[in-house]
Amino acid sequence: MSGERVAPGDAVALAAALVRVDSRNPSLVAGGPGEAPAARLLAEILRDWGLRVTVAEAAPGRPNVVARAGAARPGAPTLMFNGHLDVVGVEGMAHAPFDAERREGRLYGRGSADMKAGVAAMCAAAWRAARAGLGGEVIVAAVADEEFESLGTRALLAAGVRADAAVVTEPTRLAVCPAHRGFAWIEVTVRGRAAHGSRYDLGVDAIRHAALLMTELDALEAGELVRRTHPLLGRASLHAATIAGGTGWSTYPEACTLRVERRTLPGETSDDAVREVEEACARVRSRRPTFEASVQLDGGQRPSDVAPDAPVARALRAALEAEGHPARVEGMSAWTDAALLNDAGIPAICFGPGDITLAHAAEEWVEVREIEQATAVLARVAETWCRERGFGV
Repeated sequence: MSGERVAPGDAVALAAALVRVDSRNPSLVAGGPGEAPAARLLAEILRDWGLRVTVAEAAPGRPNVVARAGAARPGAPTLMFNGHLDVVGVEGMAHAPFDAERREGRLYGRGSADMKAGVAAMCAAAWRAARAGLGGEVIVAAVADEEFESLGTRALLAAGVRADAAVVTEPTRLAVCPAHRGFAWIEVTVRGRAAHGSRYDLGVDAIRHAALLMTELDALEAGELVRRTHPLLGRASLHAATIAGGTGWSTYPEACTLRVERRTLPGETSDDAVREVEEACARVRSRRPTFEASVQLDGGQRPSDVAPDAPVARALRAALEAEGHPARVEGMSAWTDAALLNDAGIPAICFGPGDITLAHAAEEWVEVREIEQATAVLARVAETWCRERGFGV
């Protein structure tokens, strides 16, 4: 094992220790080592802190770490802290990705904001809450693969791990984020007819037809989607992610592939987004009978939405105020595993140190002060939630 020792409850030292471990997701980065080294280190540290720890593979070589603090008794309140150990690639970074350099009150490194600081804060908070005494149980889940297919949280739920509520410690700048968008990845293949560039009488230009479809989708984005709003998330949106087609200067392109990402609001589904694109294709076809296209869903995740006055949100706001911080309630811009937890019947909201705008960026850092503040707030939430009768659950 690593032999690295972190004093019990020291969230900043734990965050630095985790950042120093390369845990690039192998599904995103060729040759990435995955979460196993970070999971082994974290499991070792949490056992040393006295938590009850299990390690289980979400996929071969891709482990989850689940640690428990407090008492597991029938009817006792339970609270889950959830965060991911995998990180994205490091190409183009402006600083050493895994040195965990500390300067000017910041901790630098890939995963410092997204989201090893959050993982460290939730682990230290669970330890501190246990020391103060818990009438229930805090479940700490450090999972694999959130950056790609969320294999970790899916496996956690498939194994039957449940709680009354959850806090996903993604970077929110210490705002309480009860909702985030979902997304749908839609691929459209527009078919034309190949012909010599001089034979306009034979050729059908798939790329021009794709442009006609993009005009329809632009009108959808600038019109109907502007009017679909959520009080915390703003409006629905759509953008063209990639486009490819054609073989050469003097050939009519027989195919053009357009990939579109549609960010969905609570109440919208991936099927709704696919239907919108199909209807746009139908409008083009009504004006251009030679237009032909197929539409398919390549992937998607549901939005997440918890009432701002849900018990777990109220507990977080009360803890922030008790620690002397403003209780800001905002929408989360990025998708997170909170959606999977909510779908499983576990009300889950996002709250953690760091700024999501620094995730995946060339320069990634987190304020050391925010790690400490998040830890104190989460510890207070755990203590309050896990009283004998819980926090309104």
